[in-house]
Amino acid sequence: MSILSSKKVLLGISAGIAAYKSAYLVRLLVKAGAEIKVIMTPSSKDFVTPLTLSTLSKNEVFSSFTNEEDENETWNNHVELALWADFFIIAPATANTLSKMATGICDNILMATYLSAKCPVYYAPAMDLDMYKHPSVQEAFEKLNSFGNIQIPAGFGELASGLVGEGRMAEPEEIMTFIENDILSKLPLKGKKVLITAGPTYEAIDPVRFIGNHSSGKMGFALANQAAILGAEVILVSGPTHLNLSNNLINIIPVTSADEMYQACHDVFNETDIAILAAAVSDYKPENVASQKIKKKDANLIIKLEPTKDILGSLGKIKKNHLLIGFALETNDEVENAKKKLKKKNLDFIVLNSLNDSGAGFGSNTNKITIIHKNNKLKTFELKDKNEVAKDIFNEIILNLDE
Repeated sequence: MSILSSKKVLLGISAGIAAYKSAYLVRLLVKAGAEIKVIMTPSSKDFVTPLTLSTLSKNEVFSSFTNEEDENETWNNHVELALWADFFIIAPATANTLSKMATGICDNILMATYLSAKCPVYYAPAMDLDMYKHPSVQEAFEKLNSFGNIQIPAGFGELASGLVGEGRMAEPEEIMTFIENDILSKLPLKGKKVLITAGPTYEAIDPVRFIGNHSSGKMGFALANQAAILGAEVILVSGPTHLNLSNNLINIIPVTSADEMYQACHDVFNETDIAILAAAVSDYKPENVASQKIKKKDANLIIKLEPTKDILGSLGKIKKNHLLIGFALETNDEVENAKKKLKKKNLDFIVLNSLNDSGAGFGSNTNKITIIHKNNKLKTFELKDKNEVAKDIFNEIILNLDE
């Protein structure tokens, strides 16, 4: 999954022959999972049609402040468009449009939207060699970059005039790679590796029966997704669950038992910077596992249990510069029990949730947590969707990394 997935992207198109490439760029953005709205200068419609871009983007294309065919049409609000976007890409950015961007000339809806934008703005220059080298264009580049705009370097190659040189708009694939890498490089967890555990463990009684719990894995998967959104490389060790994640920053290691989860965590722990153990690991397992299905009898069945390996505690004993976070699901004396676990397992902080809180715990899409730090500082949050809870937890992690 691309870092642009679910992002709102404005694509501005100005009047250059490279405008035909913008149709391919729209396709790549849509394929990456982004929501696209296209703004065209009036003259750019001579190079690529609004119908093509509307069909590919699945949204209306804007080229004027009103619908020129309907005098009663409402105003296309450039401010709303600008505030809607997470990212703004202007490709192609011709010499004419670059000059307007640098000097604040506002004579079309693209320029009005650009001047209203609060989001990062990327621009891909496209012009002939001599135009590209002209001092006025070079000065425009310097101004735009000083404003915080991000230039996507032009390529070297054959130009529309027949000349060969710099000024060719970057190819759509190059634009995508540039933007994704730029976004990733600025994320707070870029370069960090995060270990997360999720879901239940199943401890076999015989080939068809097991001891388990009701954990759905939703909290752990939400944490993994949020870590990837923040730029981290994620190793997600998951017990049995029906959940899926598709993100090239997330490597899912499926396990079944507590022993398998213990081994998987220890295999990768030393190469990680942050570990969040959100899985509901079975505390006990059958001492002996029957090789054949146990037949039902009239007499009572007694299964002798033994403790499983303590994954969190064992990692706490060997941690060095790691940030180690655990979870505590409690039913009584919640804060006191969580603090004991925090100290015993050598954690940096613990995430407490109580089965006494409606909407928290196993199976639900919501959770209500209290974060307890090793200095005993408590921070309590309201009931939230688990994706929002994951954001709260990572906000605390980032604060810890900054200290």
